[in-house]
Amino acid sequence: MSSELRIATPHGEGRLVTDRSRHPIATLLLSHGAGNGIDTRDLSALAASLPRHGISVLRFEQPWKVAGRKIATAPATLDAGLRAAADRIRPRTPLVVGGRSAGARSAARCARDLGAAGCLALAFPLHPPGRPERSRRAELLEARVPALVIQGERDPMGAPSEFPQGLDLAVVPGADHGFKVPRRGELTEDEAMAVIVEATLEWIVREVVGNQSPH
Repeated sequence: MSSELRIATPHGEGRLVTDRSRHPIATLLLSHGAGNGIDTRDLSALAASLPRHGISVLRFEQPWKVAGRKIATAPATLDAGLRAAADRIRPRTPLVVGGRSAGARSAARCARDLGAAGCLALAFPLHPPGRPERSRRAELLEARVPALVIQGERDPMGAPSEFPQGLDLAVVPGADHGFKVPRRGELTEDEAMAVIVEATLEWIVREVVGNQSPH
């Protein structure tokens, strides 16, 4: 069952929706993309599925979206919002910071400073469509925490083959930047969401929970 909280940030009021696990082993804080909110298929699938496996999912909606605007504000404002949300929750379990698209970029920029144990990058926009020379790979690599990238096979903002070697990378066959799959493709939409959920769960258990030092 979801609960909702309003959070003050330097750039307006944000919204935090929490789907909490009864026996949490990790906490996943997610933010959304530049053209949508926290109810996208991928973020909703993670919130619906992971709590039963011990991972609390908190989805942060940025102030620009809460205020009803259609276009995201500057990257620095997104980072400020994400930091405000992380400061408010202060979980007792290992924190993974993540998001989709612009939210994934923000998570990579903020993960280290927030003391996160990992970074989840959904549909990371490695470059603008058709502009591979404008790469954002440095932004991803500078997260300096264990990171998982989940990318659609047909993402015009970064095909899986374009990402640096050595990253944990999960591919959603046939999917585009929004993880939409062709009607007659290899996977159904539900199966595509299952790939995202299963890859995230396996990685958090292995790389985040499994690597925590005993107290």
